[in-house]
Amino acid sequence: MPKNALVTVRYGPYRACGIVEHRTSRLDGLQALLTGDGHTVELCPIEDWNVVELIVNGEMVYQCDITEMDYGSDGQLDKLCHEALEAVRKAF
Repeated sequence: MPKNALVTVRYGPYRACGIVEHRTSRLDGLQALLTGDGHTVELCPIEDWNVVELIVNGEMVYQCDITEMDYGSDGQLDKLCHEALEAVRKAF
């Protein structure tokens, strides 16, 4: 995938402290890695619970459970963020 790709990150709500709502704090590391690699990130809330989907060129290239991502990280130690970055790099 060439640099400067538009990556749409679709994310659903999840439960924290008994409240279900859309939160982006678990996406901080993912955004940092993607923008650091030269990509543009667009966040798009969806209604599916506990899900993160990465869309490149209209095609879903990666999906995971948002609750398994690190909270408020820079993405360097988060295995899921690195898997997502690799999936974006391999996208057509």
